Amino acid sequence: MTVGLLNPLYDAVSWIILQFHKLFSPLFGEDSGWAWGLSIVCLVVLIRICLIPLFVKQIRATRNMQILQPKIKEIQNRYKNDKERQSQEMMKLYKETGTNPLSSCLPILVQMPFFFALFHVLNRVSGGRTVGVLNQSQVDSAKEAHIFGAPLAAKFTDGADKLANLGGADITTVRIVTVVMILMMSASQFITQRQLMVKNTDPAAMAANPFAQQQKILMYVFPIMFAVFGVNFPVGVLLYWLTTNLWTMGQQLFVIQRNPTPGSLAFTARQERLAEKARKKGKVLTPEGDVVDAAEYEAKLAEEKERAAKRTQPSRTTKSKRKGGGGTQGSPAQRSTVKGSTARTPPTGTNGTPSIGADATPGETSGGSGNTGGASGGAANGRPRPARKQTQSRKNQGRKKS
Repeated sequence: MTVGLLNPLYDAVSWIILQFHKLFSPLFGEDSGWAWGLSIVCLVVLIRICLIPLFVKQIRATRNMQILQPKIKEIQNRYKNDKERQSQEMMKLYKETGTNPLSSCLPILVQMPFFFALFHVLNRVSGGRTVGVLNQSQVDSAKEAHIFGAPLAAKFTDGADKLANLGGADITTVRIVTVVMILMMSASQFITQRQLMVKNTDPAAMAANPFAQQQKILMYVFPIMFAVFGVNFPVGVLLYWLTTNLWTMGQQLFVIQRNPTPGSLAFTARQERLAEKARKKGKVLTPEGDVVDAAEYEAKLAEEKERAAKRTQPSRTTKSKRKGGGGTQGSPAQRSTVKGSTARTPPTGTNGTPSIGADATPGETSGGSGNTGGASGGAANGRPRPARKQTQSRKNQGRKKS
């Protein structure tokens, strides 16, 4: 049942290889290993071209995940005892930022069916059995095709008897070819991951980022996995995986040079290249990343400096000026000292001049006569009364006249 489900994929892979084989047969010969080997290489190129949109999504998702790692760590620490709430907050964060964690794995996930389909096709070819759209004569041609002296269907673990059925290849040659291809496959995988980690990440942002630590571990784990499992892959599958790794490395290098992560070493190097290129053309690279004419940019900077110099700051009022009030409010002696006083104008004396005790309040006057409790209230407070300038007789005279 599984084979039936994957039959359309086997047909597609074998058909694509057959079409490229027809293209290269006039150049290298119908039974040539280079004709079949280049057909596998072109299969990889065709698949990777179709995966370019997914690769762009992978780059964006990887950058977003790197940026979101501090927030993700904060959510994990905050809701470490509530897994359901933690999942809800994580999904909310992904939705708000438009990040899909699975996008970084899409190119590999999409490639895996083609990888297994090619593995199955080459296994069938090594056994001399038809597969997909390949007939028996085409299977026999692919079975005996050699590249670098090793059959495309041969494995590192194959013995002399198995290799004798694949065109009589030498076992030493097969193992040397497979080991070299496995090492190249693992090295290309390591270089790709390393240039991503070293050149295209912000060191300050990734210093305490657990996502960066995971990537660093995978940088060493993946090549080891390829080396371990590669001994069970046919030469054709090793050629496929080596080609896709080289494509990934070149594509990654192109992205790092053209669109590096801000703050990374690659971004700094790109800005220096753009600045040098702009300088040779008589232009300048602005901090915003725009290339403008040098004269216009200098004139703009001078105008901004001149505008900043003309800008005046508001003068600060000193404490003495705030106390004086500019002479409009009068001296403190002319203002009523009691908040509840109802007197609006000071009482006048006999000659029309203001009385000396004009700003004495009713409470103070009654306190002076001793008939009320004003004086006793002052004594109870424990504070001496201020000396009065007016006499009691003048106060009494003023009351009689009024």
